[in-house]
Amino acid sequence: MDLQSLSIILQAALSPNPDERTAAEGSLNQLQHTPQHLLRLLQIVVDGNYDMGVRQVASINFKNFISKNWSPNDTTEQSQILPSDKDLVRQNILIFVTQVPPLLRVQLGECLKTIIHADYPEQWPSLLQWVKHNLQDQAQQIYGALFVLRILSRKYEFKSDEERTPVSQVVDETFPHLINIFNGLVQLNNPSLEIAELIKLICKIFWSCVYLEIPKQLFDPNIFNAWMVLFLTILERPVPEEGQPADPELRKSWGWWKVKKWTVHILNRLYTRFGDLKVHNPGNRAFALMFHKNYAGKILESHLNLLNVIRSGGYLPDRVTNLILQYLSNSLSKISMYNLLQPKLDIVLFEIVFPLMCFNDTDEKLWEEDPHEYVRKGYDIIEDLYSPRTAAMDFVSELVRKRDKGNLQKFVLFIVEIFRRYEEAPVEHKSYRQKDGALLAIGTLCDKLKQTEPYKSELERMLVQHVFPEFKSPVGHLRAKAAWVAGQYAHINFSVPNTFQLALHSVVAGMRDPELPVRVDSVFALRSFVEACKDLGEIRPILPQLLDEFFKLMNEVENEDLVFTLETIVDKFGEEMAPYALGLCQNLAAAFQKCMNSAEADEEADDPGALAAVGCLRAISTILESVSRLPDLFVQVEPTLLPLIHRMLTTDGQEVFEEVLEILSYMTFFSPTISIDMWTLWPLMMDALADWAIDFFPNILVPLDNFISRGTGHFLTCKNPDYQQSLWNMISSVMGDKNLEDSDIEPAPKLIQVLFQNCRGQVDQWIEPYVKIIVERLQRTEKQYLKCLLLEVIADALYYNASLTLNILQNFSVATDIFNLWFLMLQQTKKSGVLANFKRENDKKVCCLGLTSLLVLPPGQLPGEALDRVFKATLDLLVAYKEQVAESAKEAEAEDEVEDDDDMDGLQSDGEDGGEGSDREMGLDEEDGEVFDSARLQKLAEQAKAYRPAADEDDEDTDDDYSDDEEMQSPIDDVDPFIFFVESVKVLQVTDPMRFQNLMQGLDFRYQALANGIAQHAEQRRVELEKEQLEKASASVAAAS
Repeated sequence: MDLQSLSIILQAALSPNPDERTAAEGSLNQLQHTPQHLLRLLQIVVDGNYDMGVRQVASINFKNFISKNWSPNDTTEQSQILPSDKDLVRQNILIFVTQVPPLLRVQLGECLKTIIHADYPEQWPSLLQWVKHNLQDQAQQIYGALFVLRILSRKYEFKSDEERTPVSQVVDETFPHLINIFNGLVQLNNPSLEIAELIKLICKIFWSCVYLEIPKQLFDPNIFNAWMVLFLTILERPVPEEGQPADPELRKSWGWWKVKKWTVHILNRLYTRFGDLKVHNPGNRAFALMFHKNYAGKILESHLNLLNVIRSGGYLPDRVTNLILQYLSNSLSKISMYNLLQPKLDIVLFEIVFPLMCFNDTDEKLWEEDPHEYVRKGYDIIEDLYSPRTAAMDFVSELVRKRDKGNLQKFVLFIVEIFRRYEEAPVEHKSYRQKDGALLAIGTLCDKLKQTEPYKSELERMLVQHVFPEFKSPVGHLRAKAAWVAGQYAHINFSVPNTFQLALHSVVAGMRDPELPVRVDSVFALRSFVEACKDLGEIRPILPQLLDEFFKLMNEVENEDLVFTLETIVDKFGEEMAPYALGLCQNLAAAFQKCMNSAEADEEADDPGALAAVGCLRAISTILESVSRLPDLFVQVEPTLLPLIHRMLTTDGQEVFEEVLEILSYMTFFSPTISIDMWTLWPLMMDALADWAIDFFPNILVPLDNFISRGTGHFLTCKNPDYQQSLWNMISSVMGDKNLEDSDIEPAPKLIQVLFQNCRGQVDQWIEPYVKIIVERLQRTEKQYLKCLLLEVIADALYYNASLTLNILQNFSVATDIFNLWFLMLQQTKKSGVLANFKRENDKKVCCLGLTSLLVLPPGQLPGEALDRVFKATLDLLVAYKEQVAESAKEAEAEDEVEDDDDMDGLQSDGEDGGEGSDREMGLDEEDGEVFDSARLQKLAEQAKAYRPAADEDDEDTDDDYSDDEEMQSPIDDVDPFIFFVESVKVLQVTDPMRFQNLMQGLDFRYQALANGIAQHAEQRRVELEKEQLEKASASVAAAS
C-alpha cells in the first residue's frame, strides 16, 4: 500500500464516527504483517507534510506493533517482523528520532527501548559506534546520540555481575566524549533551555552507569575528579531566573531545576552507596576513602547553601529539598560530617527543618479545594519520596537517634516553648501552623520519647495539656493532627484510666467531623486505640455506630488504612462480629467493586484504589475467619460474595487472585454444604489454570480440595459439566508439560491424592490413566521431594485398590522398578539418622497404608519374596512413624506448657485480653464443638501451608525439613496405620495360614520384635480411640440435653 492510502486509513482512525474508526482499525490490523508496513508507518511519522493527528496515530501503531512483535515473549514463537524490515527500522529510527516533535519522540523512544533491550549488543553491534560517532558531531546529532545513549545505558541500570559487562564498553567508548561535551556546556554564558536538556541527558546517562557499581574507569582519581568538578559547579551555580514559570507545578519540571535535581540525585547516590567507609567490598574501600576525604564535605556545604534559599523565602523544588535532607540525615552517623554540620545545626533544625514540618499555604489550598487529594497525598508512600516534610521528619528522627546528646533536649525545649506561646496567645494571635508543626514533631519523636526519661513520665500530662484540647480546635488541620498524635501514643500506660477513654471518644467523635481529612486521620488513630484497648467494653457499646461511620467514609475515599482499622476491629472482637458479618461483607464487597472500577479507569496512575481493593478482600477474609464456627452465616453471605469471586476468577482479578482464592477457600470449607451456585466457580479456576494462573496452582488447590472432599457426591455424579473429566484434562496437561519445572507441577499429584482418598471405590476407571501419568513423570523427575510425592500417589492408589493398582503397574512393566525406587528411598537417611525422604508424618502414613494394602494380596500377585520385602519395609516405616508422632506430641506438650505460662502471666498482669477471653484460655466452659471447629480452622491453614514449594531437600545438615506436619485434611486422618497393619496381617493369617507362617518364620529376631511391638502399640491405640469415641458421645449427649 502506498503512503497516501495508508494516511487516509490513519485519518479514518481519528474519525468521530465509531463505524469509520472500527473499519480503519480493522484495516490497520490486516496491514500490520505486510512487508515494509513498519517502514511506511515510520515515514508518515517523520513527514511534516502530514497532519499531526495522523502522524501521532502512525507513531502509536508503530510503537504498539514493535512492542508486541519485535521480540515475542515465547522464545519458540517466530517474530512477525521480517529480518530485512528489522534492519531497515534500526537504520532509520536513529536518524529520525531527533527530527520529530517531542510528542512523537516519546513514541519513537519507546520503540528504541524495545529494540535496544532485545537486540543490543548481539543483533545491533554497530549501535555503540553510531552513538560515539554522533557525540563528536554538531548539536543536533549530539542530542540524538545522548537521547539514544540514555536509553542504552538504562538497559543496564539494574543489572549486576556478568549481565553488566557491556557497561564497561559503553563507558570506555562514550565517557571521554561525554565529559568534553559536559565541560563545554557548563562553560557557556547565558545558556539556553536546550542546553539544560543536554546536561540533563548527560546526568541521566551517568546515573544509569553508576547506579549499582562504579565502572572501573571512574576509579581513576583524575577522571572521577573531572566529573565531580562539573557536578559541583552545577550544584553551586544559581538557576537562571529568566524564563522560570510562575506556576509551581510547571516550575518544578522546568529544565534547569531538573538539572539541579539530577545533580543532587547523583551526588546522594555516590555518597550513600559508594562513599560509606564501612563498605564490605575491598575494591570500593579506597574509592570510599577518596570520596569521603575530597567530596563529601564539599557536597554538604553546597547542600546547606541551597537550603538557605528556603530560609530566605526563596524557591526550591520539593524533590530537591527532600534529597538534600536525605543527604544530611545520612551524614549524621559519620563523625567528620556531623562535625561539619554541627556549627549550623541550630539554623538547619529550627529555621529550615521545623518550618518544613508546619502546615503551609500549599496544604491549606489543597485542604480547602480538594480534600480528597489532600488525604491521598498524606497516605501515599510514593509522595513521601518527594515530600520535604517527610524528609524533615526523618532528619529529626535520625538526629535524636544517632546524635541524641543535647539535641533531643534542645529540640523538645523548642517544641515546649511553641506550646507555651500558643497557649498564652489570644485567639486572634495563635499560630495554628506552628502548633501543627509542633504536634507533628511530637508524633515523630514518639518512639524516642516513650523510652527516654524524663520525657517518658511526662507524656500523659503533655497529651492532656497540649494535644487533646485540639480535638475541639476551630481549625480543621489541628483537629486532624491531634487525632494522629493521640494514635501514636495510644499504647502508653495511662495513670488515669479516664484519659484513655477521653482520647478514644474524641477520636471516635472525629469520625463524624465535617472535614474529610479529620475523619480519615481519626479512623487511622482508632486502629491504635483498638489495639491498645484492655477493656473492649469501652468500645462494644459504640460498635454499630463505628461501623456505620466506617462505611460512610469508605464510600467517600479509597484508603487502605481505613480497611486496616476495620480488620483490627474484626480481629479484636472475633465472633462478636457475627451480627454485623453480613452487613460488613456487603459493604466491603461494594467498596471493593468501587475501588476496582476506579483502578481500571485510571490504569496509568498510582491509584490508591488498587491497594484499598486488596484491603477490602483481606478484611472479608478476616471476617469469615472470625465467624468460622457459625456455618449458617456463610450461607447468608454467599449471594453477596459469589458475584465478586466469579468476576475476580477471570483475568480481571489477576492482581487480587490470591485474596479471592482465600475467600473461596473459607466459603467452601466452612459452609454447611457447597451450593450448586458455588460449583459454577470450578470451570473458572480450570480455565485460569489452563490459560495464565499456573503460578497460583498452590492457592487454587485449597478450594479444589474442598470441592472434591466436601462435595464428593456432586463431583462424582454431575456430568454437565463433567468435573471428573475436567480434573483429568487439567492434571494430565500439567503433568505432561515438559516446559514446567518439577516445582511447578507439585500441586498436581497432591490433587490426585485428594481424588483417590476422598472417592475410594468410586473412581476405578481413573486409576489407570492417573497412575500412567504419574509413572511417566516419575521417570524424568529430578527433584527428590517430587519423587516422594509421586510415589505417595502410587501408595494412595494401592490403598484405594491394591489389586487393581498392582495389575496396572505390572501391565506397564514398571512394578519392579517402582518398588525398587520406593524401597531405596525409604532406606536413605541423613547424617542424623532420620529418613532423608518422606519426612512428614503424613508422608510416612500414606506409604504405610499403601504398603500394608499389599499384604492381603494372593501369591499370584505378590510372591513370597516380595511379601517379605514389603512386610519388613512397612515395619521399619511404622517404627519411624511412631517415633515421629511421639516426638511431635512432646513438642506440642512443651508448647502448651509455655502457652499456659503465658496465659497465667497475662491474667496476673491484666494483659490486653483481660478477663474477656480468660475462661476460654483456661479451658473453662469449653464446648467440644468449639474445639472441633478450631481444629477445622487450623486444618484449613495447614492445607494452604501444605501446598507451598519444598525447601532444598538435599541439605544433609538440615534435620527438620518438613518435621512439622503440614498436611491436608483427608479421610485417612481417621485411619490408624498400626491398627490397619495388624488387621491386614490377621486377614492374611486367616485367608492363607501357610503363607502367614512362612512369612513369620522367615523374620529374624529384630523384625519379630518389631512386629510384636507394633501389635502391642496397635492394641493400645485401639483402646485410646475407643475411649475418645466414648468421651465424644457423652459430650454430644450432654450438649443435646
